[in-house]
Amino acid sequence: MRVVLVGAGGFGRRWLTAIAASDEVELAGVADLNEDAARAVAGGLPVGTDAVELARRTGAEAVINVTVPAAHHPVTTAALFAGLPVLGEKPLAESVSRALSLAAAAELTGQLFMVSQSRRRNPQLARLRAMADGLGRIGAVTTTFARSEHFGGFRDVMAQPLLVDMAIHPFDAARYLLRSEPVSVYCQSWNPAWSWFAGDANAIAVFEMDNGARYVYHGTWCSPGATTSWNGEWRVSGEHGTALWDGDNEPAGGDAPAGPELGDVEASLHAFAEALRTGVPPSGEVHENLMSLAMVEAAVLSADAGTPIRLDEVFERAHAQALAEETRADVRAQLASWTTDRLSRTS
Repeated sequence: MRVVLVGAGGFGRRWLTAIAASDEVELAGVADLNEDAARAVAGGLPVGTDAVELARRTGAEAVINVTVPAAHHPVTTAALFAGLPVLGEKPLAESVSRALSLAAAAELTGQLFMVSQSRRRNPQLARLRAMADGLGRIGAVTTTFARSEHFGGFRDVMAQPLLVDMAIHPFDAARYLLRSEPVSVYCQSWNPAWSWFAGDANAIAVFEMDNGARYVYHGTWCSPGATTSWNGEWRVSGEHGTALWDGDNEPAGGDAPAGPELGDVEASLHAFAEALRTGVPPSGEVHENLMSLAMVEAAVLSADAGTPIRLDEVFERAHAQALAEETRADVRAQLASWTTDRLSRTS
């Protein structure tokens, strides 16, 4: 399958490595608003500033969108309506309202839009889930995330750098681990006195899940010592025992059955190609991924308001906003056809 990569920055180079190593896809060209940047990484292949035009010119069959979050919606929408399936980087979009628009576009065009939620595809996380399945009823899952990162650039000035830029990874992984969806969240965020971030670099969020369990996230970008894995440290407390995962090594607390060994973006690329071959919706398909983004938005709203927020409320607000902002009449009509119950369904 010939693909066009959109975005020649750091993530783009990571995806180029995965594409080069794959026997399922072939790079047809690289698109970027900065054509010189595209040319620098394209290895002599065609380049351009418009992904759809480049795909038509090169005969590409799909688009891999690794642009900045604000560009996810326009780039993906254009590709879907050009008949091109899309594999995109997280987040699905910069807001739940824009994400709903993309879900509607995927429905209208019949094209696959999949989000690479790469940490969900960690083989060790898959084995932790298998352990959790053997623990009976789950009471709580907790994640502790503690790093001390001096990024520079846009993260330093974000209002919620931890929740918006990073927390979607464990939030999505918790859904996968628990095989359950969030009902509500109560979140507090704050910025420690020594923080070098302008916005809140610390947060604690408690999610009520629809199976009765609680998912608790405690994270910080400003931990000066004893940092955790980038995947965080996990504890699963169940009826018949406890499973632990330090985020880097094999989980402990039970028998870890054999599981997938392919992880990160390589696993996402394989899943995308396989879904297009088989027609079976993959993990990360746009509708399935909506809830992970909604968890982030709900946590931010809760932190701002100081009260619990229900996920249904997030979807209702986002739906109204999507209808007000949508510029395509066909997408707006598709959005308008959704019932309230339909909004938060993830498949």
